[in-house]
Amino acid sequence: MSQTTANIFPEHPRVLLVSMRNLKLHVSRSAPYEFEDVICGCDTVDLITPAFNSNFFKVTNKIANQAAKILKNGELLSSLVNYKFEVDKEYDLFFFFCQSIQDILVLNSIKGWRDKCRYAVCWLDEIWLKDIEDSQVQLRLLKKFDNIFMNFSCSVDQVADIVQRPCHSLAYGVDAVNFCPYPRDLYRSIDVLSIGRRSLVTHEALLKHTEQENLFYIYDTIKDLYMADYRYHRSLYRNFVKRSSYMIVNKAKFDLIGQKNPQEEVGPRFFEGAAGGTIMLGVPPKCEAFTNNFDWSDAVIEIPFDSPDISNIIADLNAEPERLAKIRQDNIINSLLRHDWVYRWETILARVGLDVTPRMLERKAYLNKLTEMVTPEKCDQKPQLALVD
Repeated sequence: MSQTTANIFPEHPRVLLVSMRNLKLHVSRSAPYEFEDVICGCDTVDLITPAFNSNFFKVTNKIANQAAKILKNGELLSSLVNYKFEVDKEYDLFFFFCQSIQDILVLNSIKGWRDKCRYAVCWLDEIWLKDIEDSQVQLRLLKKFDNIFMNFSCSVDQVADIVQRPCHSLAYGVDAVNFCPYPRDLYRSIDVLSIGRRSLVTHEALLKHTEQENLFYIYDTIKDLYMADYRYHRSLYRNFVKRSSYMIVNKAKFDLIGQKNPQEEVGPRFFEGAAGGTIMLGVPPKCEAFTNNFDWSDAVIEIPFDSPDISNIIADLNAEPERLAKIRQDNIINSLLRHDWVYRWETILARVGLDVTPRMLERKAYLNKLTEMVTPEKCDQKPQLALVD
């Protein structure tokens, strides 16, 4: 077992960031790792990446979290067996992207992170209201942080009641630079893209249309999706998105809502689809977070979850090229100006009173420059097929 420290800038790094990238390799983790990479590219960062056999970690992490519940104390246990890392420098900010609250026990093996860091911020990703009561032992460890940011806005108040620390709603983001189809102006060679949970009815209809017509439909074919390398996976995925005419998107855990889970939240797929300039079809969440972040016309074209006539829906939309070009333009420009990860990092820094960096300003300037390349005319044209980047 070892740790790596990466992305050290000539000046003394002001941010200490602990990443799960060598521990958790499920595809759902690729977006948080992308966010971490943007932070490292825009700020001065020391990156700690504990290395541990990922399969063994599944076992030790489960045992540690179960034991913490039994003992009603998460301070005494770590899911990293025989791993210790001592923080021996001082930093302005400690940052941890906690996708699952069960990740939090990893921090018990990072000694001195709280004492050596002026501020500590946690991004708590996916935590549903129905799971909060069962996660109280782990949630109480968040009391060590100055601020907690959460993209599940409906869960903020209940988590704040437990941790007694400032909790803030913050929307998901995307690497809008790399998801943007410009400046290369890519050809949309994929007709329909569907990633993750899906309606069997809609899926079967698309398969039937693929067999009968000249339709290129890409979809998942295996379960338990794990990555060999998150960077390769993210590159492949974003190339799918920005080369797709249409993308099926639905609210998070849409197949459970109304059954076991009434909570509606905005998943990362909406941000990724918009940034890639695809036309998003599906069932958006009915919540303030979606309304605030996707407030332009046709950000998502709502269709029934089960759409046996999906081919007719697409045919009707294809008959409106000007409308489609405007949707693509709005999706891309809003993503570039509002939803890049750099804006989320800027919000976090502002909350603790830290200044933006020159690299952040450079990235924001480039995002603005990219918007100048996006016009309805370009969005509607059919250039020659480009090579995958």
